[in-house]
Amino acid sequence: MDGLSEIWGQLSARNEPLPAVTAWLTIVAAAVLVLVPALWRVSRHVITIAHEGGHAVVATFSGRRLGGIRLHSDTSGLTVSSGRPRGLGMVLTLLAGYTAPALLGLGAARMLSLGYDIGLLWLLLAALALLLVQIRNWFGLWSVLVTAGLVFGITWFGTPPVQSVFVLLITAFLLLGAVRTVVELQRSRSRSRGTTSDADQLARLTHIPGVVWVTVFFVATIACAGLAGRFLGLLA
Repeated sequence: MDGLSEIWGQLSARNEPLPAVTAWLTIVAAAVLVLVPALWRVSRHVITIAHEGGHAVVATFSGRRLGGIRLHSDTSGLTVSSGRPRGLGMVLTLLAGYTAPALLGLGAARMLSLGYDIGLLWLLLAALALLLVQIRNWFGLWSVLVTAGLVFGITWFGTPPVQSVFVLLITAFLLLGAVRTVVELQRSRSRSRGTTSDADQLARLTHIPGVVWVTVFFVATIACAGLAGRFLGLLA
């Protein structure tokens, strides 16, 4: 019982808000990770993990059978699920990928606004552990383990200020990175025809042009970023 009480105490503990200057510097650091090409090529793997995790979660809850997740060194990924090839479940599964990092960032921002920085870290670890059992290739295993190891290190050894900066960095990175991946999606679509992107698969399923689905992704990610900013007191 004492162990359970200690764990609950950590999950429910509240951190003090970061000073405004520190918060803004952390957000600038997240923007640098997203905007600098050399850094983005590495950090984008985190967005891919969230993207494929979104597919997996929605596929499971929509009644599809999850076959596994592959993460590749070029930052692409693939989530395999079986079930009806058409219908609402398939549409929702495809919709989930590009919106998942933004929605995760929005949820994280809400938890940060309430002071649950440590609880958020433990939830991220739990999510990565659940994702790990669905990984079906070595690079994906390595990618998730490295990410989980970093989160665990900050959770277990970091001081409260370090934990707060780290979770805000992750939150801002997810929100900004989600927007960039949608922009990259449309650039990729404009260079080639007949792609297998989520937007093009949705177009084939619904007979609604792919550019409309890209717009939906973009509006959703921007809306999440704006609402997250309000949660964190960064926007009026």
